[in-house]
Amino acid sequence: MAQENGVVAAGRGSGNKPHAVVVPYPMQGHVIPAVHLALRLAERGFAVTFVNTESVHHRIGAGADIFAGARAGAASELDVRYELVSDGFPLGFDRSLNLHQFMEGLLHVLPAHVEELLRRVVVDPAATCLVADTFFVWPATLARKLGVPYVSFWTEPALIFNLYYHMDLLTQNGHFRCNEPRKDTITYIPGVPAIEPGELMSFLQKTDTTSVAHRIIFKAFEEARGADLVVCNTVEELEPSVIAALRAEKPFYAVGPILPAGFARSAVATSLCAETDCSRWLDAQPPGSVLYISFGSYAHVTRDELHEIARGVLASGARFLWVLRPDVVSSDDPDPLPEGFAAAGRGLVVPWCCQVEVLSHAAVGGFLTHCGWNSILESVWAGVPMLCFPLLTDQITNRRLVAREWRAGASVGDRGAVRADEVRARIEGLMMGGEEGPRLREQVGKLRATLQAAGATGGSSRRNFDEFVDELKRRCGGGR
Repeated sequence: MAQENGVVAAGRGSGNKPHAVVVPYPMQGHVIPAVHLALRLAERGFAVTFVNTESVHHRIGAGADIFAGARAGAASELDVRYELVSDGFPLGFDRSLNLHQFMEGLLHVLPAHVEELLRRVVVDPAATCLVADTFFVWPATLARKLGVPYVSFWTEPALIFNLYYHMDLLTQNGHFRCNEPRKDTITYIPGVPAIEPGELMSFLQKTDTTSVAHRIIFKAFEEARGADLVVCNTVEELEPSVIAALRAEKPFYAVGPILPAGFARSAVATSLCAETDCSRWLDAQPPGSVLYISFGSYAHVTRDELHEIARGVLASGARFLWVLRPDVVSSDDPDPLPEGFAAAGRGLVVPWCCQVEVLSHAAVGGFLTHCGWNSILESVWAGVPMLCFPLLTDQITNRRLVAREWRAGASVGDRGAVRADEVRARIEGLMMGGEEGPRLREQVGKLRATLQAAGATGGSSRRNFDEFVDELKRRCGGGR
């Protein structure tokens, strides 16, 4: 293998293999499923070029090539090349503290860097496809320039894709992009019998739609309409009517859950934070006694919200393992918990951990989560019921799926309206012998069986992935 700019790149001669260029959105929740989709494609005979931003690669801190371990441990040869691209900011730039500036860069600067890289790595357009995160603002346009098919990779539920895809209907009916949006139930979205306006993603509840996030969403879904195929990290049995409606629009493949092999620590380093090993502490706790708490890798909470949750956790009497990012409130506020909280003695607070290992541990009996989609899939796969405190974007709508449709979790409040007594009551109901615990565990057990069946031989996700691979190989010259 040749070294290019300090990054391992496989030789450009791929024989007769079809070539997939996989570009994840440069955020933790998008990189993880993209890595495992890339590995799946490589296992099915694709030469894969995986493109990370220099910033994401630097934060992972795994040497020159994050796929080296996966190649070494594979039963058969994996042709995965690894490339880096600048997002337009220096490595030391605080993307969390300066989020809006960073997003402007994703909108206006990153596309030119990606185009320059793709013009170098796309040697044979007839044998190549572009697999890019749906939230990018350039994939369909750039794919047309390069003469390659565009696969839109959607890392969230099909319901979210469907709602964004039909923003025009929400606008026409007065539920979006107006000064006083309607408050009545939404009943006209294909595949969605009914949804309340307060269950829409946070960006679709805003009256000001001029933000950089809105501009990204609008442009990204213009591009998504130009996708040749959509592949989604969901399961058909979880969202049947929505997926059927989307398939009427374009080829849509539900291939989830996209998780690390064996639901264990991934052979590919993907964590953007250093992980604390919590196994020794968990080993010392009784089975099912620990509430795992994490608000993900991206979203922020206020200090007041954090204090209400912390007081509720302490008042419940439950053991807890709390993953608290140093910037969960702000990079300028690295110690936001109430004074004396850590001295309570019933819990462990760490900056980050390997979530699949924690959720798999027998000591963990519940998950207080922000309802990120990766976290939901991992919690269901581990059979752990959820307490839901969504923070922004898709998480609000994800909670609807977990708590209202699947009944595998319960709400503990909303932004600006979370109270310690409700947090305490919900935790007691789930973890301390309350009535809610058995019901939620039964439901999450049923969902777990659904996910496992989908990924097994003959299951819906396995069939859909086979069909997706066959179609992609056909579009890439049949593998030639």
